[in-house]
Amino acid sequence: MDILNITQPPLVDNSIIDLEYHNYQPFVTSTFEYNDEIRIPIQELEAYTLPCESILYLEGSLTTDDGKTPTKLKLINNAFAYIFREVRYELNGVVVDSTRNVGLTSTLKGYLSYNENESVKLQNAGWFPKTKVLPFTNKFNTIKKIILNMKQELVLIRNSDDLDAVTATDETEKPKINIEKLYWRVPHVSVAIAQQLQLTKILDKNVEILLPFRSWELVEYSSMPETTRHTWPVKTTTKLETPRHIVVAFQTDKKSKVTSNMSTFDNCNLTNIRIFLNSERYPYNDLFLDFNNEKYATLYEMFSNFRASYYESGNEPIFNPTEFKDISPVAHIDCSRQKETVQQGSVVLRIELETAKNTPKDTTAYCLILYDRVFRYSPPYKDSKTGLAYNTA
Repeated sequence: MDILNITQPPLVDNSIIDLEYHNYQPFVTSTFEYNDEIRIPIQELEAYTLPCESILYLEGSLTTDDGKTPTKLKLINNAFAYIFREVRYELNGVVVDSTRNVGLTSTLKGYLSYNENESVKLQNAGWFPKTKVLPFTNKFNTIKKIILNMKQELVLIRNSDDLDAVTATDETEKPKINIEKLYWRVPHVSVAIAQQLQLTKILDKNVEILLPFRSWELVEYSSMPETTRHTWPVKTTTKLETPRHIVVAFQTDKKSKVTSNMSTFDNCNLTNIRIFLNSERYPYNDLFLDFNNEKYATLYEMFSNFRASYYESGNEPIFNPTEFKDISPVAHIDCSRQKETVQQGSVVLRIELETAKNTPKDTTAYCLILYDRVFRYSPPYKDSKTGLAYNTA
């Protein structure tokens, strides 16, 4: 037992001797206008970088489309994520991971991931979940390894407008978010001599390095039929991309409307939801929800359990039950434990929904799928000038 080992000296880890953030800017020719592709490269192949701890730093201003100071427009929660249509991370020109519909994806993931204390810090990044007013820089935070000797790029594509990033009482003002500065702040890791020798040996041996991580994918079901029962064949995946967590959310008549708030979601009188991975059903029991009579305790419990299952941390939800109902009444389905039959061959993901009333007109359903992936790369070795990078799937 450790408490009896009274002669054991203190253990001090000096393998990392320094960690400093370096700023990387987009190419000189980059512009930040609507639909533009913004590429931020890291071309220092000798550096040991840690992109999972990187930060996207943005400065800008909100004006009307004619350049005037707005009097009615307000930024919503996580507004800066909504100005981008897509974000992706590349190694040697090969896409490691990407996410479309960045605002909705990061907002849903943020509501499940952060607790109340973390939200206080994240106000610095425009995260105000309870004011209804996340940085999506944690998109790649599950790749918890340094990157060796590879060219890296963060690619951002702006949306075609900024309507989803703001809210207002009427439509008299049209928003324009102007990006003035944009940096990718990436940690550089300096290691001790012993670790430097170990990493050099890896490069000399041309070792294939694995990057396991969790990917996010948002699937959209636009203009749901105005009925009380829905069957949604979401997608078919390979066994390498089997869903581990699924989040289903609804919004009614909000997209591209300045008078709505794209960071809040609707319950649409949901009474039951079932997820099928092939023939396996999640959850096993019906939910018997009734939002009009405040019967949504089971759904809130499923929401609260995300952190414990995904991060193996305590159940500390960001919302209390009332806030959950008003802001983010989403359904989190934990399917991280699966039978071997599900993990073999292709996987068909299907969702069955039931509502107390017909689904309102112009309602969109969103399915956020979180699944495990593995990326492989081989850094340049000896006299080689380029490395290899490729997806497992």
